[in-house]
Amino acid sequence: MPFKILVVDDDLGTRLSISDYLELSGYKVLTANDGQEGLLMVKKHHPDLIVTDIIMPQMNGYELVRRVRQKPKFRLLPVILLTARTQTQERILGYQSGCDLYLPKPFELEELAAAIGNLLERSRIIQSEYQLSLQENLKKSDSHDETDLSDDKITKLYESLTTREHEVLELLTHGLSNAEIGDRLHLSPRTVEKYVSSLLRKTNTSNRAELVRFAMEHNLVD
Repeated sequence: MPFKILVVDDDLGTRLSISDYLELSGYKVLTANDGQEGLLMVKKHHPDLIVTDIIMPQMNGYELVRRVRQKPKFRLLPVILLTARTQTQERILGYQSGCDLYLPKPFELEELAAAIGNLLERSRIIQSEYQLSLQENLKKSDSHDETDLSDDKITKLYESLTTREHEVLELLTHGLSNAEIGDRLHLSPRTVEKYVSSLLRKTNTSNRAELVRFAMEHNLVD
């Protein structure tokens, strides 16, 4: 079954050019005129990746990404933001909203397709690790076991995390690597790894996939 790509842009020409190219590349393409319609399409069709413009009526791209990220099931959904605005502050806003890649206009369709392929492959790997970790944990117990935590313990765990640990954990749930997290937070990959190790220790998890699952199940991320 081909991957489903949602293209959100209020410019008909842009939507058609992207859609035609991606369909020729073997993807199933869904389209929306603005962020509001795009959000409805996400909830209804569960796409594998979103390509969205930023400046649109009804709901802009930043708000669309934020709204999508509020849903646990879409927290790892890859998102590419497209815009003619190339200022650093605009890119920062895009990453803060939760996008995975910021692609300035004009862009080459071949470059967009390459970025989509890369993000989908990374998403596939993360989802596979998540499912494997989930299966391993299910084998440990048929019901609740010693890893289950009370609400009070979860609250204490949440409060024990430093601000930087919260930031690293949030970006981990987006599927980012140490280098990518370091770029966002202006940290070295080694420093990021230290925060990841601390998070693994505090949550009593053994790998990143298990850590992400634990964080999402216990609402440790916003």
